[in-house]
Amino acid sequence: MSISIKTAAVTGEKKVEILDLETPDLRQGEALVKIHAVALCTLEQRIFQGEVKMPLPCTGGHEAAGEIAALGEGVNLKKWAVGDRVAVRMLYSCGECYYCRTGHTNMCERAQKKPTREGLLAGPGGLCDYVIVDTASLFKIPDTLSYEEASLTEPLACVVHSVGRADIQLGEDVAVIGGGIMGQYHVMLAKRKGARVIMSEVDEARRKLALSLGADIVFNPMEHDPVEYVKSLTEGRGADVVFNTTAIPSVVPQAIGMTGKAGRMIQYSSMHPDAPTPVSPQMLHGQEVILTGSISPDGHDFYTANRLLSGGIVDCRPLIAKKFEFADAQKAFEAAIVPGTFRVIITN
Repeated sequence: MSISIKTAAVTGEKKVEILDLETPDLRQGEALVKIHAVALCTLEQRIFQGEVKMPLPCTGGHEAAGEIAALGEGVNLKKWAVGDRVAVRMLYSCGECYYCRTGHTNMCERAQKKPTREGLLAGPGGLCDYVIVDTASLFKIPDTLSYEEASLTEPLACVVHSVGRADIQLGEDVAVIGGGIMGQYHVMLAKRKGARVIMSEVDEARRKLALSLGADIVFNPMEHDPVEYVKSLTEGRGADVVFNTTAIPSVVPQAIGMTGKAGRMIQYSSMHPDAPTPVSPQMLHGQEVILTGSISPDGHDFYTANRLLSGGIVDCRPLIAKKFEFADAQKAFEAAIVPGTFRVIITN
């Protein structure tokens, strides 16, 4: 037997089409999940705009949630049942490389080479009406959490990983640069870590949202020198932790400059194109500042994000901008690439 699947695939620059595909039936340990919500991350947006080169047609979508429609042989029936509501972890790790074997699955050497199931298309694979995954990639969600909210588990997991890298301590000063969805998630988690949270953001609406989500102080970096302003709030020390969630190269020196002695600066956002930043070795020596990055979540981060959303500890609803039906995927992508837009979600 085979399974018929529809995908909203990128088929050309700024072009999405609904395609019919066929793939073999479920294998040992697999589940067929009816996808109800897929959020369009910056990865999907870059593929759509031709900035990230992928074999076309390509099926994007790695922020997904739905319900189990069928189970293959060998699935633990005490754990899983048809009808279970789930968030789906779509990102790939091989389990065999040095990084996977040493507990850094988010650094997998083959992360960008996810195997393509027979009959399906290259890409993360969530932008389908049904997806086939190993049950290890499923995380149950309660009835109180909508599929749209559950689709934002993966971006929250990314921020869980970032905040873990920062090792925030009670009472520390945390500066978040950028008020997009990831910046707002950093505000929420840093506040729940017991920090005083400062946000630097140009847009007034995003600053107001940050205040409503827990930020203690917000400011416009176009009206203040960001480094000096953060120092003025911290008795001249600088912040204990700084997260740069922007993809603006010129902001990186600011992030380093506003990090205090023994502080940690996390470069959260990727840079396209990359632009190297000069760093003073004497500063690193004399101030013991840690400069590091954060990329992608591992399975534990995803599990933590699932618990944060399922338990109502984090409310992601303010981060959802618009919703479109599966048949209107083209319109959804067009809406998602409008500057300043939070998450656009395709529902089915």
